Amino acid sequence: MSSSQDLRNLDRHHYLHPFTSYQDFNPVGGRIYTRGEDVFIEDSDGNRLLDGMSGLWCVNLGYTQPKIVAAIVEQLNTLPFYNSFFKCTNDAAAQLSGELASFFPAGFNRFFFTNSGSEANDTQLRIVHRYFDLIGKPQKKQIVSRFNGYHGSTIGAGSLSGMSDMHRQYPKLPGIHHVIQPYTFGDARDESPEVFGARAAKAVADAIDRIGAENVAAFIGEPVQGAGGVIIPPPGYWPRVQQICRERDVLIISDEVICGFGRTGFRFGCESFGVTPDLITFAKAVTNGFQPLGGVGLSDRIADVLVSQGGEFAHGFTYSGHPVACVAARATLSIISAEGIVERARATGGLLRQRLESLLDHPVVGEVRTHGMLAAIELVSDKGTRARLAPQGKGALTCRDFAISSGLMVRAVGDAIITAPPLIISTEQIELLIARLRRALDQTAQAFAIRR
Repeated sequence: MSSSQDLRNLDRHHYLHPFTSYQDFNPVGGRIYTRGEDVFIEDSDGNRLLDGMSGLWCVNLGYTQPKIVAAIVEQLNTLPFYNSFFKCTNDAAAQLSGELASFFPAGFNRFFFTNSGSEANDTQLRIVHRYFDLIGKPQKKQIVSRFNGYHGSTIGAGSLSGMSDMHRQYPKLPGIHHVIQPYTFGDARDESPEVFGARAAKAVADAIDRIGAENVAAFIGEPVQGAGGVIIPPPGYWPRVQQICRERDVLIISDEVICGFGRTGFRFGCESFGVTPDLITFAKAVTNGFQPLGGVGLSDRIADVLVSQGGEFAHGFTYSGHPVACVAARATLSIISAEGIVERARATGGLLRQRLESLLDHPVVGEVRTHGMLAAIELVSDKGTRARLAPQGKGALTCRDFAISSGLMVRAVGDAIITAPPLIISTEQIELLIARLRRALDQTAQAFAIRR
């Protein structure tokens, strides 16, 4: 067995990590995780951490799920692979499609499988283009998205994403337009959340009208922007956006890669805001992270056109509907249903909010915001002015590192600490999360000389 140092050397010299500055990483290396159990992970040095990020927003049911593992092993011993091309499929993909139709909002009965959320959002581009071609509106090709939204890192999905760093390294595709995000704490002026939400929604309308509604195919948005910092829209924002799009014949794509499968206390995040999208992107928690699987759920309005009109839909992947990934998803859906995970997440989300709000008295905490089992803690040096601890999000990075040293995995995004623990986390484990987070906040305040 390789030693911890051997693993780190292999990692530093051979593995190119995603979203990593190699100049910063290579001299010191990083952390290597070797074991997961319940809501905990363990690194190669034997340190045990409470995983406050559910892997990467995906291990909603924790790391100990023998039913999913057994389904994967059985499928590997039965049919480890077959493709979905040439009028073929496999039994697992067919069965999963039917089960998703029962799990998704009413009116979603067709599904296209991919290997990731990025590929699923690339697929969304293909679907909306094809749909409008088939109904005789080929000029409707433009897409409206949001600054700081994250929809993946392929060329298409990266273009949909509103991350400027990504666009500087590879220019976004033409025909994609970005509008302001509904980030009240960072972007509102002297406005109430409701007034700011109306202004952010109006930005969607203004963009569509400027481009011309006859040219705009779709608006894409995460119900809650996850990787952008758990940006929770103010009340009224999403209903206004829905009305704006319906009035202008613009499709709504709900990117549920993070929010889907119970994370918001509803099956899908769009339901938590009372929105009925035309298309849904899913991935991550659909297999509890145990296998790579993503996809698109199509409303009947869209699917019926694609199925009944025009020839071949010239798009797909070798591993679309991979049988092992599909049985992992089937087992995950079974657990979600049998154990009442969505309802449990709604109740646990209330407790998480209550306990996180106990941190509002801390001198470096400017805001706590939660939606279901998603949360952000904004860090400041001055609560009144909302001045930040340090430039370029270094305050949050410092706090994140203190949290990891204290046995808690969280994420730093901008000037905020993000947490999205597994939906199965217990009351006692939430208390442990809060205790370790408070310790990290105390150390951060000390590091930046912030006093009570």
